[in-house]
Amino acid sequence: MSKPNLSAEVLISALEQAIDATVIIDDQNHVIFFNSAAENLWGLDKKDVLGQNVNVLVPMLHRNGHDAFVDRSRSSSQNRIVGTSREVEFTRSDGEYICGELSLSKVVTDNGRVFFMGVMKNVTNESQQRKILILQNDVLQALASDMVIQDVADLLCRRVESFVPGTVAVLMLITPDGQLRVLSSPTLPKRYRASLESLYISSSELEKLRLDPKYATRLVWDSYRSLGISLGLQQCFCTPVCTRSGQVKGIFALYSREDQGRNTWPQRIVDSCIPFCALAFEQNATQEHISHLANFDSLTGLLNRSSVHKVIESMINKQDGNRQFAIFMLDIDRFRDINDALGHVYADQFLVEIAARIRAIALDGYVISRSGGDEFVVVVPNCPNKEAAEFAERLLTTIAKPMQIGQNTLTISCSIGISTYPDNGPDSESLLSTADVALRQAKEDGRGTFRFANLEKNQVAQDRLVLGSALRDSLAKGMLNLHYQPQVRTHTLELSGVEALSRWHHPTLGNIYPSRFIAVAEETGQIEAIGRWSLLEACRQIVKWDRDSIHVPTVAVNLSAVHFRNRALPEHIAALLNDHNLKPARLTVEITESVMMDNSRDTEEVLQSIRNLGCGLSMDDFGTGYSSLSRLTRLPLTEIKIDRSFINDFEYDTNAQAVTMAVIGIGSRLGMTVVTEGVETEQQRQLLEELNCDVMQGYLFAKPLAPDDLEKWVRQHKTIKKVPPPVAAAKTVSDKKKSS
Repeated sequence: MSKPNLSAEVLISALEQAIDATVIIDDQNHVIFFNSAAENLWGLDKKDVLGQNVNVLVPMLHRNGHDAFVDRSRSSSQNRIVGTSREVEFTRSDGEYICGELSLSKVVTDNGRVFFMGVMKNVTNESQQRKILILQNDVLQALASDMVIQDVADLLCRRVESFVPGTVAVLMLITPDGQLRVLSSPTLPKRYRASLESLYISSSELEKLRLDPKYATRLVWDSYRSLGISLGLQQCFCTPVCTRSGQVKGIFALYSREDQGRNTWPQRIVDSCIPFCALAFEQNATQEHISHLANFDSLTGLLNRSSVHKVIESMINKQDGNRQFAIFMLDIDRFRDINDALGHVYADQFLVEIAARIRAIALDGYVISRSGGDEFVVVVPNCPNKEAAEFAERLLTTIAKPMQIGQNTLTISCSIGISTYPDNGPDSESLLSTADVALRQAKEDGRGTFRFANLEKNQVAQDRLVLGSALRDSLAKGMLNLHYQPQVRTHTLELSGVEALSRWHHPTLGNIYPSRFIAVAEETGQIEAIGRWSLLEACRQIVKWDRDSIHVPTVAVNLSAVHFRNRALPEHIAALLNDHNLKPARLTVEITESVMMDNSRDTEEVLQSIRNLGCGLSMDDFGTGYSSLSRLTRLPLTEIKIDRSFINDFEYDTNAQAVTMAVIGIGSRLGMTVVTEGVETEQQRQLLEELNCDVMQGYLFAKPLAPDDLEKWVRQHKTIKKVPPPVAAAKTVSDKKKSS
């Protein structure tokens, strides 16, 4: 097969029609071929290029060294620039920015002359799009890393300036009051920046910006053109930054140090940056909103509790030597009634008005906070006790003025607690705590008044805090234990059951009475955990006694009112009994009169569910509160316990005997077992026997015992048979009371 005959005429014709710009230079670097595509790419006529040095096609920046570069490539045996492609940027004759992908071919003739052919593909759009994607990626990564808006703006401006040489990028934010604020402009002349930041944009101008983006040029360039030119700026490309809601939040501008002519790239990159700028503004607004929520009360705009802590700490840490100040904690009296009567909307209006009244009498330098609900805090610097009392009186008078909320005219009062630094504590926590204690004292003393912090009362609160922390730790480490007090049948003294009583011995605090730590447990929210622990421990102990052949018919466990509001309590008890293989009758749950008086459906259903399991239900301390007999008949009780207060001087007090007899009669008629607590004397026992009380409990039989001690007690007393005393003896006691 013969080789195809490719004449020079054929090759030149083919190259002339190529869609990519093609240039051929001879061994003197003169252009000897320049096709139509090249004319279009460079914007130059063929006749003005042919025969000229190839430098006419090279960007001005690289012209001086270009001949030497080509000569080195021509003389080198290594064709490093041949067979590769590179990106070349230049400005066309009409000023348009061009990015081309250049590939070179090298031809050596028989006589040793070296020619180069360059093929340039126009990749301007692809290059610009790639740069925009790079910009987008960089900014989005910065935003994702929660970079502050100034740093995001710096990154954006520097990247844009690198993509459009000879330019100055500026990102401007329009503040809520209309001032133009330069967020970033790494290379903007200071005088021009100062001029921009002196500009205030009116609401009508904002509307013009929203409707006509070109109006931005008038604001940030036309008004300052003379100044800009004097500082080396020749042209401005800019666009307003609008958020998704349509609000104009800023302006992004690109100032050029050269006239760009028909070059569309600067405006294109500016327009491409607007979504990133809008996103940055929105994220900044979100961050500021979150910061505001973290530091300010959303309803009143006042500082919140965490912020006022920081302010107080900063006041304490001041080094000016004048750090005395007073803290006023103010709480609206009977605010719950206002809330219930007016509803939340009007109650919120009420709180806003209270905040406004406090602001109205606060001087510069005062710190005001709404720390929660209807509680406000005012920190007054340089405020000794006399001035503190005067300001407290002003607060009381101001708050007490009639207030119109909706259709209601309210006259209210407040209570105030006052603490002072450094007298009432070394830090914000202790100062606010002592002010809170003083506030509660003001309420206890009748409301509508103020009280200064009392160090003794604060010490009680601190003790309670310490005790609550120690209780939580002890409960977690299993340092609580149960003691058990026997309950005996009145006519036989046989063991009827035991009452489980919590005991706490702390390694450093010593023995702590139940009356003390149970109250703390209720205040600190630990009472439910103690109740669950008591149920579990009682079940474990019953199993152990059974294993040791110690029969305890039933164990009564005290639970607080909190437990019976939890619908999961019956299921929890059933699971414990099942896990320990115990019959429900072995467990009695004791309730207080506060539970009895709770008319909620949840409580009633929980009590009924426990009774349905087969467990006993005992009413503890019956008669000490406000028990309703009708309520007593509706509850599924199996037992009522007469409080020990009725037994004090029982043998001499006929009224106590009459009440006890009535309760025993009620219990008997309702089919309930009646247990009398606090039995300490033989005379009391005899009288209770006369009254047909079912079960007795008290020191006459045994004090609360540790599990091992109870085991000894059961082994020692289980066979005791009671000898009935003469009935006359009991009557003689009553007669003594009558004669006395």
